[in-house]
Amino acid sequence: MSGQDMGRRVAVTGAASGIGAAAAGLLASRGWRVACLDRDLDGARRSAGDQGLAVPVDVADEGQVVKAFAQVQERFGGLDALVTAAGVIETVPFLETTPEQFRRLFDINVIGSFLCVREGARAMQAGARVCMLASISSYTGGGYVATGAYATSKGAVLTMMKAFARALGERGIAVNAVAPGFIDTPFVASAMGDPVRRKQVEAAVGKVGQPGQIAEAIAWLVSPEAAFVHGETLIADGGILMR
Repeated sequence: MSGQDMGRRVAVTGAASGIGAAAAGLLASRGWRVACLDRDLDGARRSAGDQGLAVPVDVADEGQVVKAFAQVQERFGGLDALVTAAGVIETVPFLETTPEQFRRLFDINVIGSFLCVREGARAMQAGARVCMLASISSYTGGGYVATGAYATSKGAVLTMMKAFARALGERGIAVNAVAPGFIDTPFVASAMGDPVRRKQVEAAVGKVGQPGQIAEAIAWLVSPEAAFVHGETLIADGGILMR
């Protein structure tokens, strides 16, 4: 634990499960004050524990996002970091994808990330840090679990990260991203109900990561130790791009 982490304030979206929950737990264990934001309030409460704050929010709903971050501001008095881990996946083949499915991905993965960074930044001062969750699909175009629509939404997240880094850098706020590979989370499990297909994917990617491994990357990017990192993406894919 870094002494610099003690008492720092962070909001984590998608904190009820998977990478978001792992990040919230790890940061709390290192002395951070953690606000856990999620549509699943019970899950957010489990992640927040007795010391954290649980806030219900649908990140695609602007009114809910504004209200949620107002609650965080009221309780914490500001933010030192934000982790945008809320998101959804889609596995429908390209030729069967509907505009409604495409829009849902963008509403949550893209617009949701935008709204959370916008509102989170309002509570930040110079020295604060943002970590956005992208995906290795941003680079591969999908192909393992997710399809092109999901990959496109996560590619947009990477472009937004660069744009936000430029905009918020002027205020001394750093913005970076993590692009995970195949991680064993409920998020992925929901798309991998067929055990045969899961084995095929695991054989293709070669290595399956754990949420805690991505949480470590996130924790570093939002920490003072990463002060010289800005507008960058940390790829944590177990070597998928090397295969």
